[in-house]
Amino acid sequence: MMRLACLFLAGFAIISADGAMAQSALDIPLIKLQSQPGGGQTLSLSLQTLALMTALTLLPSLLLVTTSFTRIIITLSILRQALGTQQTPPNQVLVGLALFMTLFIMAPTFKNINETAFTPYTNGEIQIEEAASRATGTMKGFMLRHTRESDLLLIADLQGDKSYSSPEAVPLQVLVPAFMMSELRTAFTIGFLLFLPFLVIDIVVASILMSLGMMMLSPTLVSLPFKLLLFVIVDGWAATIAALVESFVRG
Repeated sequence: MMRLACLFLAGFAIISADGAMAQSALDIPLIKLQSQPGGGQTLSLSLQTLALMTALTLLPSLLLVTTSFTRIIITLSILRQALGTQQTPPNQVLVGLALFMTLFIMAPTFKNINETAFTPYTNGEIQIEEAASRATGTMKGFMLRHTRESDLLLIADLQGDKSYSSPEAVPLQVLVPAFMMSELRTAFTIGFLLFLPFLVIDIVVASILMSLGMMMLSPTLVSLPFKLLLFVIVDGWAATIAALVESFVRG
């Protein structure tokens, strides 16, 4: 979807450029504010396209710092390390799974942004500043629900802020790092709980091999089939994904 959007914007830019070359240089507005019937002004189409293309370049960073992607990808990476399968599943598979799980978890938030900010703006009902404010407020609400108060107070204290009048008054430069700290803590907590049963299998296998005098045989190599068997029997992937989704629903 991202590639299709980029290709669409690139094609639109090329068509616009070809059309602009046929016009006089005096007819090309660099910055133009257009008045709306209901009052107010909006940016010209060229600047809107430029702003959209700039936003697309920032999407990967926004995906990391404002959504559930960080918690999911870290948990899946720890799970792969606990299994001892090295590069199986490969990074592309884990990132793809984490991306679509993020879209699934963030669907209500994105739907709210579309209904309250994007659709009214495209219909000309609100200005771009109001649309950005509504979208930011919705994302702040999601992050606040999953941010620990201690992390929020720590970042606010580092900035020199004592308290805020309401959750909506928390600035993004305080909320985003606090949200990331909370996500990292939660991801490592889930990863620790996932790691324990596999660690027990490694310890048991290593103890048996030492008692049999097979010290030259790698315990990791012997324990790998047992860990895979345990993971398949308990339907580990479904249980892990369900636990991750519930951690956001209950949070």
